[in-house]
Amino acid sequence: MIALSFENAVKRFPGATTNAVDHVSLDIEEGELVTILGASGSGKTTLLKMVNRLIEPDEGTIRLFGEDIKDRDPVKLRHGIGYVIQQIGLFPHMTVRENIATVPKILKWDKARIDARADELLALVNLDPAEFRGRYPAQLSGGQQQRVGLARALAADPAVMLMDEPFGAIDAINRSNLQAELLSIHGKHKKTYLFVTHDVGEALKLGGKVLVMDRGRVKQFDAPQRIVDDPADDFVRELLDSASGLRERRRGMNVGIL
Repeated sequence: MIALSFENAVKRFPGATTNAVDHVSLDIEEGELVTILGASGSGKTTLLKMVNRLIEPDEGTIRLFGEDIKDRDPVKLRHGIGYVIQQIGLFPHMTVRENIATVPKILKWDKARIDARADELLALVNLDPAEFRGRYPAQLSGGQQQRVGLARALAADPAVMLMDEPFGAIDAINRSNLQAELLSIHGKHKKTYLFVTHDVGEALKLGGKVLVMDRGRVKQFDAPQRIVDDPADDFVRELLDSASGLRERRRGMNVGIL
């Protein structure tokens, strides 16, 4: 089943001379983890934000499980879509449990259900519920805060998760650990994930498919091994080769361990 469909999607910001998203058409299957790779200004974050209507397209159609998102109330649409960003955005005056409960409370879940879900998700992201549920964000490390942000986004069991460079500010060791957690969580639940990154290694490691963008256009959308083995054009080839040591890795190392 097609989870997300972009049909000739276009976005141009006021005063710009070119489109931020330039006639993008593609389908994303339910359960896929798609990484969106590109440099700053390539349109990847704009494309992501069009899915939950934080940015509205100027042309084209975006469908979520076959339904035009323009026909959905944007607030209700967002309640059904998980959203994780680099800045995390935890509410500092709320405990970890209260942060995770944000959307379930809006959806009027009862307290017992919220408590059970919060503990389940903390365990899922490898934070001991007894130790962490009552802490405040200031009492957490950056990596722990990002785990709580991921748990909060998963709280209402969204069918689609949008992730905008969520690990970009995390140190290398914690970033690797969080990547492993994300792959494990996705493997268990098989929801549809869109993950924006400018890091080539991260895109190839996490993505079941990788969407390479440049200047608002799709340059290649394929499995990571196919992108490594057969870059669509010089831009994709140069992007791959810009990653430190990737030439050597391409000669024989498995993409999955980049």
